[in-house]
Amino acid sequence: MTKTKQNNQRLWPYHLLAIAVILVWGITFINTKVLILHGMRPTEIFMVRFILAYLGIWTIAPHRLWADNWKDELLMVLLGITGGSMYFVAENMAIGISYVNNVSFIVCTAPLITTILAILLIRNVKATARLIGGSLLALAGVAVVIFNGHFVLRLNPLGDMLALTAAFCWAAYSLLMRKATRRYGAVFITRKVFAYGLLTMIPVFIFQPWEFSWQQFLQPVVWGNLLFLGVVASFACFILWNLAIKKVGALSTSNYVYLNPVTTVVASALILSEPMTTMAWAGSAMILAGVWLANTERQLE
Repeated sequence: MTKTKQNNQRLWPYHLLAIAVILVWGITFINTKVLILHGMRPTEIFMVRFILAYLGIWTIAPHRLWADNWKDELLMVLLGITGGSMYFVAENMAIGISYVNNVSFIVCTAPLITTILAILLIRNVKATARLIGGSLLALAGVAVVIFNGHFVLRLNPLGDMLALTAAFCWAAYSLLMRKATRRYGAVFITRKVFAYGLLTMIPVFIFQPWEFSWQQFLQPVVWGNLLFLGVVASFACFILWNLAIKKVGALSTSNYVYLNPVTTVVASALILSEPMTTMAWAGSAMILAGVWLANTERQLE
């Protein structure tokens, strides 16, 4: 057995971890939608879920507070901004002023942007035909799923630019995480991401004060969905995602983001009884084929 095959066999559990995280993240829109219907704003949902996640991770990593030096601490700040506050604010502001389909598609370009940035900035990353071809095939599948065969170009420059900002944030987060995981464990990094995500979100409430009443948290539908978002989708999933980046690499892990629309349409069919269309099946198949093609080689250590 060749060394490459041995490495691939050793890493397959971490690929499954990344897929599992995407499966969870793909259904969080349902939890968020329920909470919004019960009066919570997206910024309030973000704060509560990250507070819950931070409290959860503090129980398993309570001792070390700071990174080894100020440069590494600054790296943690950037991770909290790109993977937390700035990504969230840009995406949700885009949804508020642009077309949802546009935003969904543009945000799903994050893996392709990650690949392009890695090729430009990292020496050992090469633009192989499988990597580029798989990424483009998966992105085309995303377009088929999101637009469902009825693509109409409707531009909203500000909203689309915010969505692109969110995609760049996630791409930067993936590459910065690659650097951080070489020096620190996934649990420590994740706790710092939650902490700095919360701290850098606080200024938003100066312009958009908190409105959700504390009495409303007593509703089971509210605290139940918040617990899922905070404990499962944030606390557990961020640790597993960062661990996957550490073990598999930023590009291979990032490519699984393309699966998000697949899990979303499947969750909609199972939970909201929304039918799976022929275009959704075809697009999902394209995404799966593209992700497999892009991830059959080890692209980034």
